[in-house]
Amino acid sequence: MKGIEQDRVVLRELAQRIAEIAVLPIQEEKKRLWRKHNGLNPERPMVTIDQVCWNELNIDGKLTLICEDPECRIYEDRFRKILFQWELFPVDMVVEGYVNVTKAISGAPTTTNNLPGALFGMKIQEQTLVTDKANDIVSHQYKNQFKSIDDVMNKIQMPIVSHNEAETRGRMEKAKWLFDGIMPLREEGWGYDPYASSWDPISMWMGMEGFLYGLADEPDLMHALIKRVVDAYMVMLDQLEEQKLLYNYPQALVHTTGAWSDELPGDSYDGKYVKTKDMWMYSMAQSFVSVSPQMFEEYDINYCLPLFDRFGLVYYGCCDPLEHKMDSVKRIPHLRKISVSPWADRELSAQQIGPDYVFSNKPNPAFLAGTSFDVEYVKKDLETTKTICKKYGCPLEFAFKDISTIKNDLRRLTEEAKTAMQVATS
Repeated sequence: MKGIEQDRVVLRELAQRIAEIAVLPIQEEKKRLWRKHNGLNPERPMVTIDQVCWNELNIDGKLTLICEDPECRIYEDRFRKILFQWELFPVDMVVEGYVNVTKAISGAPTTTNNLPGALFGMKIQEQTLVTDKANDIVSHQYKNQFKSIDDVMNKIQMPIVSHNEAETRGRMEKAKWLFDGIMPLREEGWGYDPYASSWDPISMWMGMEGFLYGLADEPDLMHALIKRVVDAYMVMLDQLEEQKLLYNYPQALVHTTGAWSDELPGDSYDGKYVKTKDMWMYSMAQSFVSVSPQMFEEYDINYCLPLFDRFGLVYYGCCDPLEHKMDSVKRIPHLRKISVSPWADRELSAQQIGPDYVFSNKPNPAFLAGTSFDVEYVKKDLETTKTICKKYGCPLEFAFKDISTIKNDLRRLTEEAKTAMQVATS
């Protein structure tokens, strides 16, 4: 046996293991906890781990891909990572009992083409520096592609969303042959993890130097840029809705955290086709970390309000400290989660977040990257955050992410996961 037949044997064995995990009672319990948490009535802090250095985690070949067919390798990679995490650092992850099959959509990012800089006809022009070829975390130097407003209008194109229904049917037929009798299939449209940030792609098209000089010296150009990008997002979302290409309910993730909610989908949901108002979205403007609150409001919040408003719930922020921009952030309609980065003032953030939003804490990934690992220091840091959030009544989640290295020491990650759950449940 070889080729696609052997690939099928491999995938069915992995899928069977996932199916058995997915029906464990703990999955529904975790969903229940996420729903209460996201409804601002938490029972305890929630914990997630995502964006890890998979290149350092292939212990005993557990992540080594065997399949030959490219499409099968995508499923295999997904399944092996789910099983690996469930075994070694599951925290509050939920293992779903279905197989997502990506629709053949063009003109909008999906899980197979979701490159933040590859939007609206734009491509990144850059140089990179690599220290570890197996790690997808590299250094970037971006070229500024905008010298005039004409560049903005000519280069950033309004998207044309289309669906290759025949290709999607082919993918579904193949998936049915692969997984029939093990797990049901779900066609996956746009919005698996619904990223709609405007300034992050702009920073990739300009570089940080071009971005900052643009704000200082060419405000008309920068206003034209952000308006053009928001307009393009709105056009894209209109077409996704019209063509019924949005992600199917329920939505499991929003920016590496659980998205289960009793508030979504909305009352108008027909049980089949999701609209943007039935979904979470997440956005951020990380390039504004060194920009004044006034400019942040002028260039990001004011322009993006219509984009935020069309979604049911919003998660805002990432690595950018927001405590000095919170008045602007809290203008976002349907805001539910606010990121509190490792570089934010936790006390000041908690004072302003209070019980009205989820305090989405990002513990420092540098704890895992040093020459040594101090689990007691990690515990103390998490307990400090928990104490601060309890003081101000903040619903708290620990979202471990951006883990680019653990110095090839898996114990660091498993101990951090264990410690976080101890803190969350104590």
